[in-house]
Order: sequence, then structure tokens, then C-alpha cells
Amino acid sequence: MLAVAVLAAGKGTRMRSSLPKVLQPLGESTLLERVLKSCDHLKADREMVIVGHQANLIEEHLKDIEGLEFVLQTPQKGTGHAVKQLESHLANFEGELLVLNGDVPLLSPKTLERLIKEHRDHDAKATLLTAHLVDPKGYGRVFTDNKGYVTEIIEERDCNNDQKKNTLINSGIYCFDWESLKEILPQLNDNNAQGELYITDTIAMLGKSRHLEVEDSKEVNGVNNRKQLSECEEQLQEKIRNHWMDEGVTFIHPSSCTISENCDIGKDVIIEPQTHIRGKSKIGDECHIGPGVILQDAFLGKRVKVIHSVISMSKVENDVCIGPFAHIRPDAYIEEHCRIGNFVEIKKSRIGKLSKVNHLSYIGDASLGSKVNIGAGTITANYDGEKKHKTYIGEKSKTGANSVLVAPIHLGNNVTVGAGSILTKDVPDSALAISRSKQLLKENWKK
Repeated sequence: MLAVAVLAAGKGTRMRSSLPKVLQPLGESTLLERVLKSCDHLKADREMVIVGHQANLIEEHLKDIEGLEFVLQTPQKGTGHAVKQLESHLANFEGELLVLNGDVPLLSPKTLERLIKEHRDHDAKATLLTAHLVDPKGYGRVFTDNKGYVTEIIEERDCNNDQKKNTLINSGIYCFDWESLKEILPQLNDNNAQGELYITDTIAMLGKSRHLEVEDSKEVNGVNNRKQLSECEEQLQEKIRNHWMDEGVTFIHPSSCTISENCDIGKDVIIEPQTHIRGKSKIGDECHIGPGVILQDAFLGKRVKVIHSVISMSKVENDVCIGPFAHIRPDAYIEEHCRIGNFVEIKKSRIGKLSKVNHLSYIGDASLGSKVNIGAGTITANYDGEKKHKTYIGEKSKTGANSVLVAPIHLGNNVTVGAGSILTKDVPDSALAISRSKQLLKENWKK
């Protein structure tokens, strides 16, 4: 059997945040959510989070994860003290205990599998994940024999100068034989610089303890401050971009772009600088996105071109051009071969095939047929101060510049709206609608 315990009780004071450290965002998840997700494939029999500082906030954030148990550590007196809180929860448990840190978010499922296999293959009492770092400052040092067994772990604050030269560090990730561990937990003491109980002290006490060096040391990078959080974000983004470049996506300036782990990108897509793809966005083949584009949960068909624009929670079909400086707001549906131009805002509207909204217009709560041409400055006045109302424009209709369509209103097919008109009544098919003040002319107005 396998139990997983994630240490998440600390304050994280160096983050300078009102949020607990483990709830800091990395990509589109929190640090703690990433750690828990890395364990999904293990199918653990028990999954626990040890909480302390702002425990209620953490529990509320994770309340929808089925089967997740919360163990309270109060006060917080070190990692050994945290694991001691499991004694009553795992009183009748037999098997391995995997201990993870809630602030080590880039650990891969493959690495966890290797750690558990190493532990089981050698019938070890404990196995810890280690890494060689060029700059090991801040980490406990691991001392081993030539057979891969651990002889001692010393926290950096307790190391002498010679011991600090050792670059093999303890990642804080462990796999224990629980029955062996629970026997020695009562023997832990706080005779150290911090006056805390260290889980690292159990390694020497257990005797038959091994270590496994991680293949990529970046996986065990911990987050203690904003700088380290930013470094993890860079590593995450580099991994995502490299994946999509291997899949046939071109990035003109990769480091200026951020990409969601949950997005899907087709082949022969070109992504220009300063483009940010978020949520569950999907981009079809041969699209050209950017520069300066933000996609949030957007669906783009094939051969879509977008420049300096924002598209949120909307669907864009094949062969559509958008931008520059267009804002496609939630629940917009733009059909094939449309043109959405500069400074156009579309919200909760359907734009029919081959239609054009070229510039300086607002289309909200509207339905446009095919081959509609919206003139510059056309506005659908959809809000009466209390409710939103619909505008319908039939196929092949045209609005002149500076038109206002006051909803609810229905324009038929092949309608022409004169420039500067304010329409409040429905217009039948093939009609010309003009509504404007009479032009006054006063000669000799100026001397």
C-alpha cells in the first residue's frame, strides 16, 4: 500500500504575501495543486496534506479533490514534527509513505515512480531524492557511501565549512517504510540550531537508507520567495514551449510568450512575440498568432490570423482575420472568412460567414447573418440600464458609418442603413433606413 503526505503547514514569510506559500500561483495552478497532480498516476491508497498556517484557506481551496485528507500541525515545529502528526491517522497502515513538500512544484511523475521503485527494489527503510547543485546554498547536505546508502544528512545551518563543500543536497522528498518510521519517530529531538524536529534525522536512525539522484536537478527547485517562484515559471514555460516546437509550432521569440499547459496547438502555427495563450485554448493548423495577442479559453479554427488583440472564451472558425486591437469577449462566435478589424469589440454575438466588422464598432448581444458589412463606428445599444437586449441583422445588410441600432431591433436581409442613423424600429428586407436630423445651414456665420 502507498500513502502520500504533502507538507504544507509553513508560513512562507519570505513570499511577503497574504496567501499561504503553497497557494501561490505557478502557471495556472497553485504550487500545492502541482505537487498533488504529480502523484495522480501513483493511485495512492491514502493522500494527505499536512496543514497549519491558514489551514482553513488551504482546505477550502482543495475541497473538491475527492478523498484528500487534511492533517493539522500546530504549532509548526519542523518537518519531523509534521510527520509525527500522521501517527494517529496511519495507526493501522502498512506500506510505504511518500513525503513531499508543497513548495517543490516541478517534480515529474516519472521521478516519483523511480523513487518508489528504488525503495522497493532495495527493500530500504527510507529512500530520499537527491540532486547535485552548482550552488547548494540553503539546502541540507547528503553524505553517502559508495553503494548508494545514506550515512548522514546535515541541515546547512548545522554544517561546518568542510561539510558545506558537499554539493549533494537533500530535496526533501522521501519514501519511507511506514512501520519502521513510526517506531523511531518518538526518538526525534530538537537539539539543533532551530530547536525543531527534523525528518532528516530519521535517515541515520533507520539505518538502511538509500538515495536516488534526480536526472534533472531543476525538478527539485523549491520556492521560498518571489524570485524562486519566477525562476520556476521560466522553467515551466521553457518546457511547454519546447514541447510545442517539437510538435511543429514556430515561436519567433519564445521567451516573450507564455503558454498554458492545458492548451492545444496544431501544426504549422506561427506564434509571434508577446503572445500569451491561457486556459484551455485550442488553435488549429496554420494559424498566425501575434504579436501582442492574449487568448483565454479561446477556440480558433484553421488559418486564423490574429494581431494585437484579445480573445476570451469565444469560438473563431476557419480563415478569419482579427485585429489589430480587437477585443473578442466571452460567448462570441465568428464564422468562416470573417474580418474583424481595428478597435472592434464583440460580445456574446454571432457573426455570420463572410461578414466584416472592420473598425471602431461595438457588437454586443447580436446575431449577424452572412455577408453583413458593419460600417465604422456602428454600435448595438444593447443595455437599457437594467436588461440586455438582442439585435438581429439579416444577411447582406450594411450599416453606414456612425450608426446606432437600439435593441431590441430586427433588421431584415439586404437592408441598408444610412450613415449617422439612430434606429429604434425594425426594418424589413431590402429597405433603406435613414434616421438623422435635418441639416441646418447658416450662411455668413463667420465674418
